[in-house]
Amino acid sequence: MTTTLLSGSGLRKAYGPTPALDGADIAVGAGEIVAVMGPSGSGKSTLLHCLAGVVRPDSGAIHYDGRDISDMPDSELSALRLGEFGFVFQFGQLVPELTCVENVALPVRLSGVRRREAERRALEWMARLEVDDLAAKRPGEVSGGQGQRVAVARSLVTKPRVIFADEPTGALDSFNGERVMDLFITAAQETGAAVVLVTHEARVAAYSHREVVVRDGKSAGAATVEFP
Repeated sequence: MTTTLLSGSGLRKAYGPTPALDGADIAVGAGEIVAVMGPSGSGKSTLLHCLAGVVRPDSGAIHYDGRDISDMPDSELSALRLGEFGFVFQFGQLVPELTCVENVALPVRLSGVRRREAERRALEWMARLEVDDLAAKRPGEVSGGQGQRVAVARSLVTKPRVIFADEPTGALDSFNGERVMDLFITAAQETGAAVVLVTHEARVAAYSHREVVVRDGKSAGAATVEFP
C-alpha cells in the first residue's frame, strides 16, 4: 500500500442552489496516477479544483502531505500551487504574448529564479517533451498538439509533487492526444509526481493506475490502492 499524499473527505461545494460536490472522497498516493471520470456536470472538475486549492469547498477536509489545507491562507495556498503543484488544462492556457520557452519558464521565474537559469530549465523540459525547437515561437504559431506539450513542460518545470490535469487531450485528435499522454505520463513518472487526471475518455483513463468515478457529486473507488 502506497502512502497517501493528497486526500479529500466529505467534500461539498455548491454554486448557488446547484450542488457540484455532495460528500465526495478521494485519496491519491505518492507517485500514483488517478483518473477522475464521470459524465459532464458530475462534479469531477470541481473536485480537482478543490484538491488543488483553486476552489475552497463549502465543507469537508483536504489534506496534503500531512497538512490540512482546507483553511490555509491564500498566500500559503498560492505558494503551494506555485512550488508543489503543476497544472495542465484542456486548452493549455499559455500566455499568448510570451514565447513558448518564456511560458514554460514562467513558474520558475515567479519563484524568483533569474531568467537565464529559468529558461535553461525550461529548455530541458521542452526537449523531453520534444518541443524545444519551438522555443522562440509564440503559442499562436504552433499546433494544438505542440502547444499542449509546451503546457505539459510548464507543469513539470518546477518538479511538482502533484500534477492536476483537466481534460488534457480534450481539444486534440486521437493521434496528438496519445502522443501528449505518452510523453506526459512518462515524464511525470520519471519525476515521481502524482497525477490527478480528469477525463471522460477511456483511452486517456487507461494511462492511470486506477479510476475514481464521480456521479452527482459523489465518488466511488476513492481509496488509495497498491500499484506497480
